[in-house]
Amino acid sequence: MQPSRLRRRRRVRPRFKGPSFNQIIPNLLTLLGLCAGLTAIRAGLDAHWSRAAVLVLVAGVIDGLDGRIARLLKGVSRFGAEFDSLADFCCFGITPALILYLWSLRDTSRYSFMPCMMFAVCMALRLARFNAALDGAPKPAYAQSFFTGVPAPAGAVLVLFPLFVWLEATELNLQWVADLARHPAFVAANLVACATLLVSTIPVWSFKNFKVPAHFVLPMLLGTGLLAALLMADPWAALAAIGLVYVGMLPFSLRSFRRLRAEAEAPEG
Repeated sequence: MQPSRLRRRRRVRPRFKGPSFNQIIPNLLTLLGLCAGLTAIRAGLDAHWSRAAVLVLVAGVIDGLDGRIARLLKGVSRFGAEFDSLADFCCFGITPALILYLWSLRDTSRYSFMPCMMFAVCMALRLARFNAALDGAPKPAYAQSFFTGVPAPAGAVLVLFPLFVWLEATELNLQWVADLARHPAFVAANLVACATLLVSTIPVWSFKNFKVPAHFVLPMLLGTGLLAALLMADPWAALAAIGLVYVGMLPFSLRSFRRLRAEAEAPEG
């Protein structure tokens, strides 16, 4: 027999064209967040309000992770950006508005759905403006650390503020607080206010490029630990407090933006 016949032929592994698994992980996370938002709608239809609120928060956490993981794994793509925006519209635009409608506004009047529709429309406009800015001219250096208007996950947390207060008041047997939080007028006004913040041009800190001074690192870590402990011990009160702190932070964010813009536009010397 010839020596060439005795040689074992090496199996050639087929090579498939397409993205690597690492590049698909961010889209899988976005898909999980979308599933959480859709499941929150089902929980609202079944009147499981605490479960619905938790699922919206889970979708918000996933939304904060998928973009950063995409940049770390070099899996940023146009498809991922568009998919993320569509998932955000469902999880943070449609889902909270529908939950609040089922929870408070359904049995009031024929106009009770209008604030919910306004919030969802403003969320869509806010996301469309964000996507359009990706293809536009780059922002000035002083504006890199600011969003234009309240971002989508924060808008969902703010609009669910009455539900957080109601859940906390129900646990503490504070009936008058629970009734006030669930009052249709209060819920509708909060929907309109949050919708306005979404499409506004208020500069809001994004905290992506935010640098923490060295002497603030330890207090920030301690504060984060205390916040985590409060979330575990009394989550609804903590979430309601976070919403109030976030709204109170907006004037300081606007002042910081104006100061940085004035410094950048000031003539040299």
